[in-house]
Amino acid sequence: MKRFPLLFTLLLFVVMMAAGCGAESVDNSASSETTEGSTTTTEDSATDTTNEEITITHMLGETPVKVNPEKVVVFDFGMLDSLDKLGVEVIGVPQANIPSYLSKYEDSKYENVGSLKEPDFEKIAELGPDLIIISGRQQEAYEELSKIGPTVYMGLDTSKYMESFKENQTTLGKIFNKEAEVEEELAAVEASIQALNEKAAASESTGLIVLANEGNLSAYGPASRFGIIHDVFGLKAADEQIEVSTHGQSVSFEYIVEKDPDYLFVIDRGAAVDGESSAKELIENELIFNTKAYKNDNIVYLNPDFWYLSGGGLISVSEMIKEIENGL
Repeated sequence: MKRFPLLFTLLLFVVMMAAGCGAESVDNSASSETTEGSTTTTEDSATDTTNEEITITHMLGETPVKVNPEKVVVFDFGMLDSLDKLGVEVIGVPQANIPSYLSKYEDSKYENVGSLKEPDFEKIAELGPDLIIISGRQQEAYEELSKIGPTVYMGLDTSKYMESFKENQTTLGKIFNKEAEVEEELAAVEASIQALNEKAAASESTGLIVLANEGNLSAYGPASRFGIIHDVFGLKAADEQIEVSTHGQSVSFEYIVEKDPDYLFVIDRGAAVDGESSAKELIENELIFNTKAYKNDNIVYLNPDFWYLSGGGLISVSEMIKEIENGL
């Protein structure tokens, strides 16, 4: 009879051990399942962020682009200006004639990818870019650049300046997950333009835009490269019939005297390209002394960095608005 309690005790011990192992097995299984589920979610989340791709439709075609590309090459200084404003890093730019306010991109930490008109295809291929942004000067190189990496044309259509400007900025917002920041910047630009329009309308003045280039003058009017002054900012054109072309309409000093604008806006190409300013000496002569613009101290020398080299950027457009507002 003494053996029975001992046997009962042994059986009870075995049952308890088995139950304990079963519970541990269940706990481990549950833990394993939870961990596996978390890993899957993390991987899915990483995939959503890292491998998400959108298709950008532009003037030269359709380009699939990875969201938040890390290796970005930019050939348009207006777009470089916007990316700088949005805090987006790039790896390569054409380093000749970089606007002075973007001079940090002359640093050796950024690769020189050729000139505005002659991309260095070999250097760009070495970089393995996730995105190449181009505009009009690189249009002919689009096919070749597209073989190297996703290439998007983001040139500015000056015949519909603000529509094109906003579209380009919105596209950048989508590519780099900066939509809220872009929206905020565009709202600020719109508010500034509205205030400038009111000022221009109140002045009832006329303006004429000229580009000074190696002793020659070209005039620009509405719907032209610099037509934003008339089309968007609201200042009346002294001549509504100026021929619209990339290089402007060749004019003489006599022409300026004949049109006699209230405001004469001068862009110095030499200062932008060669770093040597000569526009003031060219413009202010005996003939121009007879114009209302000169007599009223309304000859405005515009910053060629913004107007000639990098128009269409978040920074440049804001500064262009300020220059015209201060000039009126």
